[in-house]
Amino acid sequence: MATFTSSLPDDLLQQLADYADRIGVAKNKIIEKALRVYLDEMKRAEYAQSYRRASQDVDIMMVAEEGMAEYIRHIDSEDKE
Repeated sequence: MATFTSSLPDDLLQQLADYADRIGVAKNKIIEKALRVYLDEMKRAEYAQSYRRASQDVDIMMVAEEGMAEYIRHIDSEDKE
């Protein structure tokens, strides 16, 4: 595991220390969990943004609609068998 050194505002560091003491967890574990949650949320936001961009792209929408039409034909043909 690598070591990382950073500075935080005094008030934020105090809140972190108080919370860590209250729940009995090391400060670095709280920071690690918070960073994982934050990065996961950012990844989700990037996915959402990419889908919003794709929904505005005429070419992508045409490909999606063609694929959906093919899927429906496939489902219909399976139902008839």
